[in-house]
Amino acid sequence: MANLGSSSATKSMKSVKLKFRIPYFTEWGQRLVVCGSEPTLGSWNVKKGLLLSPFHQGDELIWTGTVAVPCRFCCEYSYYVVDDAKNVLRWEMGNKRKLILPPLLQEGGQTLELHDLWQTGGDALPFRSAFKDVIFCKGSTLNIDRPEVILQDKLDQGESVLVHFKICCPNVEEGTSVYVIGSSTKLGNWNVQDGLKLQYTGEYIWEAYCVIPRSDFPIKYKYCKYGKNGCLSLEIGSTRELSIDSSKSQLQYIFLSDGMLREMPWRGAGVAIPMFSVRSEVDLGVGEFLDLKLLVDWAVESGFHLVQLLPINDTSVHGMWWDSYPYSSLSVFALHPLYLRVQALSENMPEDIKNEIRNAKERLDGKDVDYEATMATKLSIAKKVFMQEKDLILNSSSFHKFFSANKDWLKPYAAFCFLRDFFETSDHSQWGRFSNYSKDKLEKLVSKDTSHYDAICFHYYVQFHLHLQLSEAAAYARAKGVILKGDLPIGVDRNSVDTWVYPNLFRMNTSTGAPPDYFDKNGQNWGFPTYNWEEMSKDNYAWWRARLTQMGKYFTAYRIDHILGFFRIWELPDHAMTGLIGKFRPSIPLSQEELEREGIWDFDRLTRPYVRKEFLQEKFGDSWTLIVPTFLNEYLDRYEFKEDCNTEKKIAAKLKSCAEKSLLPESEDKIRHDLFDLLKNIVLIRDPEYARNFYPRFNLEDTSSFRDLDDHSKNVLKRLYYDYYFHRQEKLWQQNALKTLPVLLNSSDMLACGEDLGLIPACVHPVMQELGLIGLRIQRMPSEPDLEFGFPSQYSYMTVCAPSCHDCSTLRAWWEEDEERRHRFFNSVMGSDELPPTQCVPDVAYFIIRQHVEAPSMWAIFPLQKCVKLWF
Repeated sequence: MANLGSSSATKSMKSVKLKFRIPYFTEWGQRLVVCGSEPTLGSWNVKKGLLLSPFHQGDELIWTGTVAVPCRFCCEYSYYVVDDAKNVLRWEMGNKRKLILPPLLQEGGQTLELHDLWQTGGDALPFRSAFKDVIFCKGSTLNIDRPEVILQDKLDQGESVLVHFKICCPNVEEGTSVYVIGSSTKLGNWNVQDGLKLQYTGEYIWEAYCVIPRSDFPIKYKYCKYGKNGCLSLEIGSTRELSIDSSKSQLQYIFLSDGMLREMPWRGAGVAIPMFSVRSEVDLGVGEFLDLKLLVDWAVESGFHLVQLLPINDTSVHGMWWDSYPYSSLSVFALHPLYLRVQALSENMPEDIKNEIRNAKERLDGKDVDYEATMATKLSIAKKVFMQEKDLILNSSSFHKFFSANKDWLKPYAAFCFLRDFFETSDHSQWGRFSNYSKDKLEKLVSKDTSHYDAICFHYYVQFHLHLQLSEAAAYARAKGVILKGDLPIGVDRNSVDTWVYPNLFRMNTSTGAPPDYFDKNGQNWGFPTYNWEEMSKDNYAWWRARLTQMGKYFTAYRIDHILGFFRIWELPDHAMTGLIGKFRPSIPLSQEELEREGIWDFDRLTRPYVRKEFLQEKFGDSWTLIVPTFLNEYLDRYEFKEDCNTEKKIAAKLKSCAEKSLLPESEDKIRHDLFDLLKNIVLIRDPEYARNFYPRFNLEDTSSFRDLDDHSKNVLKRLYYDYYFHRQEKLWQQNALKTLPVLLNSSDMLACGEDLGLIPACVHPVMQELGLIGLRIQRMPSEPDLEFGFPSQYSYMTVCAPSCHDCSTLRAWWEEDEERRHRFFNSVMGSDELPPTQCVPDVAYFIIRQHVEAPSMWAIFPLQKCVKLWF
């Protein structure tokens, strides 16, 4: 069979000319390309796509291009922005465009004009599962039809224009129709009863053909929704207009793809709560996945459309309460056994196990979660049930289906857990010959022939039941019209399954953190290794794509933790314990040549801790003479740290040793703090991999090392500091995000929200807007540097607004602990000249919650305690 899209087929058959037309403003040196599924449009190879040419029309820059195709041509296509070498710079978001030529063009010889609009990230949001499968899922019950076909003999060749109207309208109530009305008699002369009724063709698309006399052009028109009760909802914004080339006398065919129907955007509210806090009368010591069904019922009754959770992946790294921190994943794929409902493991639970569960409930159902005891109890009970039912479960078709779909991560996870328990550590560098992962070693570890095969299968079993229970809760939420929103942590624990299996994807000699900001004036060090993005790009970020695909099995929306990390990450050496002495990666450093041109040459002075006698006396008083021999050597007219304590981790280890021997003149914590301060008293950080590159230390002006420099050096370094942190990186970070974030977004249908708090580069919000990523606005942490408090009424639509989040204190705690800010908030935001109440009374909480409910943001999401505060 001939390929209808091939150029050879085009020559041997009657053809139709496709004329693409799209308005889009580019930067200098950029071009637009249309690329599609058929060879005439490049077969998705952008370098072989159709290059468009621009011209100005009024205030718009229009791009056009023409190609001949067979009469029965059909394809998918998209637009791309490219450079002079046709390298892709950006592309449209959302679904691929679909083109099927109508029967009336089968005679050949005609020209079909395709009038398109660039599809932004915002245009793609209705097609995300949060809206498609939950909020607007009622649209799936609409009858799908095709537009009425216009017959050729009904057309007046010289006096007619065939216009195909197409609009995307996701939120259509039952009994409501979509119309086009406008200045032509064919469009009802603005009367909806005589307007053009569109047909629903699926995927939120409404279409219709219309033959319009040439004399009616240019036409002005709008789309509208018309209910069976006579209610008319006309789209907002300026009137749309369509002009034609009046010099042409032949019949014209125009396909209009007019984007989204412009109406007041949908807004909703949600509630945020950690999974462990979703308690019920049934759970065993902690919130469980099946408890989400009760929370969903409460959300529906309360008018909420979303439930947001903290991360729910397994964090069992240390085997103690440290593992309760949900952002340090043992596996980014495995679910946490903590949330397993052991009562649901079997329909034939033995009576002795039932009694054990009852006794455990009495012991564990306290006000606080006893993490260690709850985990130990659940795993103990689960093992007993497993030993009784393992053959039944492991041989079931449902388990085989689960195992087949998840074995790529499930087998390494089970092997890791077995080795962790066998060696009594998650530090895989201590596992002897198993320290280095290989598929051969893995297959031997999980083989049915081993004596420990039951131990391996137990981890399969637990994950299988966690999958069933979370899937049940997720399906329940969707059926009730409630979005389940997950959380994607920025890092993984350095002793995790992922770093064991994929060590090449991580920079294990580094640590992830954040520079000083609202959360911590000294910066943060989270301890996770940073990502090796260069290595990840070689397989098009397969690890990330698999991770998002897995999340999409349960969630219809997700929060990207620390989305700034996809632009740049604050990278620290692995020997650091605090978060100040780091650098951005990627970033353009200060080269030695650049500094020398500016008259900066004493790199030893600028990069080594600047420790003088008077500093030591100021910090340690009379004890300084006892501190120096242990930690420092004299160096010229200053002091330098000894080799065995020249990093934060070395200092901490030496202090611990001295404390055990009672050799410290002051408290261990105070000495550690003061020594760390001295260690960080530098101006430049030398790149450990490229010795001729340097990075300015964050807040370098606050150091005594900087203050003791000459004026010329101060002025140069201050200028270069601001250039490094606030100017020179913007283009690089923008390009970095546009390489990585689209891969995440295209890996699933989930609605993506980015946590964009902290030190925000200027490029972040434009990129998020372009990609359709929803930002986060916390009133106490405004993104505008000149504001102390955000004003929810001024937030943009593409945001989630919240009075607080899990990263900061609760509303009540903040109100009662920060008297000065409470007073300023009461005056400037609440508009009262009186003294504020000392407690966060319900009236205050109501005012703040109402501010957020009425904000223009797409979502207002409240920690559960904020809602409870209204009544207590």
